[in-house]
Amino acid sequence: RFFEVAYATMHTTGQGYMMAFQASGPHAADRALEAIASGYEELGRFPATQYWDKPMGKFNIQLDKEWRAVPKGVSLVIGCSTFPTWNTVPGMYASLITGNPVIVKPHPGAVLPIALVIAELQAVLEEQGLPVDICQLAVDSFDNMITKELAEHSAVKLIDYTGNSAFGDYLEGIAGKAVFTEKTGVNSVILDSVDNIDKVVQNITFSVALYSGQMCTAPQNFFVPESGIKTPDGVVSFDEFAQKFADFTNGLVENPKAGPYVLGTIQNKKTLGRIDAAKEMGGKVWLESRTLENPMFKNARTATPMVMELSSAEKDKFAEELFGPIALLIKTKDTQESVALAKEMAQQHGAISCGAYTTDAETREMIADEMSLAATPVSFNLTGGIYVNQNASFSDFHVTGGNPAGNASFTNPEYVVKRFTWVGIRMPAEAKA
Repeated sequence: RFFEVAYATMHTTGQGYMMAFQASGPHAADRALEAIASGYEELGRFPATQYWDKPMGKFNIQLDKEWRAVPKGVSLVIGCSTFPTWNTVPGMYASLITGNPVIVKPHPGAVLPIALVIAELQAVLEEQGLPVDICQLAVDSFDNMITKELAEHSAVKLIDYTGNSAFGDYLEGIAGKAVFTEKTGVNSVILDSVDNIDKVVQNITFSVALYSGQMCTAPQNFFVPESGIKTPDGVVSFDEFAQKFADFTNGLVENPKAGPYVLGTIQNKKTLGRIDAAKEMGGKVWLESRTLENPMFKNARTATPMVMELSSAEKDKFAEELFGPIALLIKTKDTQESVALAKEMAQQHGAISCGAYTTDAETREMIADEMSLAATPVSFNLTGGIYVNQNASFSDFHVTGGNPAGNASFTNPEYVVKRFTWVGIRMPAEAKA
């Protein structure tokens, strides 16, 4: 039912069709399978039974031992409005494979996509003779939210959450729960030197425009030395780079075969308010945000990317997530300051992704070292059809769990082992030859 899920995702999140199909369909299924595989591996890490024989001189102590993986309890998975299946199924399946019944509390603005997934799952459970209610929906409304009531219930032992940091911090503070969070972050791109400036700008402007910047991995802060970006054809000045950034963004937006479908629409009207507020930050605006008519949906809520210049001294303006189509071009003293600021943003405010462009091997290692200390993955020198926004199942960890952007990672061992407990049972055994 991927096509059905895709259209449901389009109409609840505002994603373009291609993203809606991929993210809510096969890519979400990949992450689900990854969680299942990780859980299966961890459940088999230790033997189920073992005979233990300890020589004690004139006699031996012999025991039969058994180990059981015991589920923690009810698992609550709290969905988000922008990726209602992709961000939900990892926790859902990680809990199910480790024996925990699951309640999925979808975002009230994006219920249908995950409802379709759970309907299919329940059909399989019934087919296999299992209780269908071991995975169920708990739907609420904007007028009657039930998330806190569910989260604080004594039977709920596991909580998966994707959303803003304030509510994520609250969930992490509830005693007696194992909580897995993906929260907000400030993602950076560090520009030092490139082989082809046009290919780089084409890539990073697409990353900003993709789903109108409403991805947790979307880049926001672009750190550029005041001396410019080194290329084989000479130095590209900051202003030249900024103009290219604006021009390439316009070129994408105004392409009738690409613009409306890459941008998608704005899921939450608060994002429009965030764009308006950003205009008042006082930086030089290289490109204004505007509406863009979607030929398939004339009344769709849209906003093209806004591009603003700031200086590194204006840290208070770029030291927070500005969720949506907002790109900040930040002029720094040099690449060292660019890296220091990107690292600081990640350590203090969290980061899920980081892009970097350099043709110098020592600089590349320096960036990798510094951002690793901030628990932030780095994508170097991406051009063409691969973008900093994208993570692949069975190949990339999504969120590291090591900075304020979240405490969990899709999918490392900790993501599944915290969902069950190993319990040992032992008893005397008869001597064996």
